[in-house]
Amino acid sequence: MRKQYLAIISFILILILSACGNSEKLTVYVGFQEDHAVEAMKQFTEDTGIEVEMIRMSAGEILAKIRAEKDNPQADVWYGGPADTFVAAVDENLLKPYQSPEADIIDERFKDEEGYWTGIYVGPLGFATNKDFLEKHGLEAPTSWEDLLDPAYENEIIMAHPGSSGTAYAILYTVLKVFGGEEEGFEYLNELHPQVQQYTTSGSAPGRMVGMGEAGAGLLFANDIVKYQEEGFDSIELTIPEDGTGYETGAVAIIEGGPQSELAETFVDWSLGTSAQEVGQRTGSYQNLTNPEAQEPEKAIRLDDINTIDYNPKEAGDERTRLIDKWDQEVNR
Repeated sequence: MRKQYLAIISFILILILSACGNSEKLTVYVGFQEDHAVEAMKQFTEDTGIEVEMIRMSAGEILAKIRAEKDNPQADVWYGGPADTFVAAVDENLLKPYQSPEADIIDERFKDEEGYWTGIYVGPLGFATNKDFLEKHGLEAPTSWEDLLDPAYENEIIMAHPGSSGTAYAILYTVLKVFGGEEEGFEYLNELHPQVQQYTTSGSAPGRMVGMGEAGAGLLFANDIVKYQEEGFDSIELTIPEDGTGYETGAVAIIEGGPQSELAETFVDWSLGTSAQEVGQRTGSYQNLTNPEAQEPEKAIRLDDINTIDYNPKEAGDERTRLIDKWDQEVNR
């Protein structure tokens, strides 16, 4: 009987310890590339001792998942992806405000004044073009949005779907600004549509497809293009539209009602520090960093060196649902 009693007590203790261990695990939805995400989670645990479960998705997919889980949140932190998608989440009361003391050093342009989200990196949009395609058609790499309307690009352009991808929504919003208004921008998007071979789920996927010769050109963030070049896709040429390009402010936020709100605050604090922000360049992610004390990647394309539009994450986020619905109805019919 004594042995049975001790066995029962031991079993109960194991269950208690297991439960305590699980209570210290953070769940994070991550919106940037897989290798960067894995390295960041590893660094966070090394720096803080807190275990992390990571789920990687595109920004639009993360928003949809948090929306679906609103009554029973399954994650604590949203990490990475364009801030305008976070703004859309704020409008639906899906995020919890948190004024991190580490955010004081971050430029006001790159954070929400109420603390709902804070920027961790910045990166501009670019064009990825296949060099063999250019040579075959006697073309120079595109340097303007109008260049993509050349007949040679018919059914040769890859971009993501703005409903699933923060990258693609940034493209949509950028086009409206470059062409001077919603009416003119949608006229251009309708002209661009026959040029598009495929709308992918992932915003970075077009770069790899161009590198593999599956398409003539891809629209995505420039830092992802540089990453693919470094991975051995020498056939990719990177250009930035001279008539204006948009950019993302990649953000971090706490999910409202998440099971580990205190640990989530620790994660946000960590994400704004130099240790977190310098992780990306170890895996070929060369965004500009929002912490001015962090070591900038040498291969980052700096906003001061290119022609950028006035990209307003708040405006873009507030208009996100309406503009995507309009794009589906008028362009992607």
